Amino acid sequence: MATLAGVKVVPFVNKQQAIDSIISVDGEVLPGVAVAVNPEKVMKAQQDPETLEIINTASIQYADGIGVVKALEKKLGVKLQRVAGCELWLDVLEHSIKTAQPVMLIGARQHVIERCVDKLKSKGVNIVAYENGFFPEPQSVINTVCRVQPKIVIVAQGSPRQEKLIKEIRNAYPNAFFMGVGGSFDVLAGEVERAPELWQKFHLEWLYRTVKEPKRLFRQKNLFKFAWLAIRGKL
Repeated sequence: MATLAGVKVVPFVNKQQAIDSIISVDGEVLPGVAVAVNPEKVMKAQQDPETLEIINTASIQYADGIGVVKALEKKLGVKLQRVAGCELWLDVLEHSIKTAQPVMLIGARQHVIERCVDKLKSKGVNIVAYENGFFPEPQSVINTVCRVQPKIVIVAQGSPRQEKLIKEIRNAYPNAFFMGVGGSFDVLAGEVERAPELWQKFHLEWLYRTVKEPKRLFRQKNLFKFAWLAIRGKL
């Protein structure tokens, strides 16, 4: 375990290490929470104690941001790999198929989540329940989770909203693996295009998203703040 500005991050050398920390060799899902750590979240955690607590009390804090990876490499002196959350959750579900682990999806618009469910079921994922992201209050979702008792709960609501919802659900139902995946349902459903492979190769997905959605530009100030702190060795 390492830290950046007080935020815990597990220095995975590859994605398989992350998967192995979620699903055991015999196919059993290990209860807990995986939280993506990127420069924006590290900076947010400096201003919001709840965000810091949510990240640091998670089971797995993985580096989903090349800035975090590079800062860790500089700090630890080892070669690491970015673990993309938009890939990790699908890998986890693929590994869950063999033992038919029950899965619940939460988030996105109704037609988006229905399309995700259809795609995942066609691959053999055992989806036992799903809820779109427009529920009236968290208790209705908590009630569903407790009723169907999934082993894997994937929440796509954006950060930190999804992490805060996961915290509420876990208070009532801790016996599952939880993961927040931001806009990944939209990507799987074909509503949003992921950055082309060349942009991914050069770690420029953040720039691609900004070009596609200029309104994200104001959010990138945290990326530059993070980079400045990293350069100065203040992380």
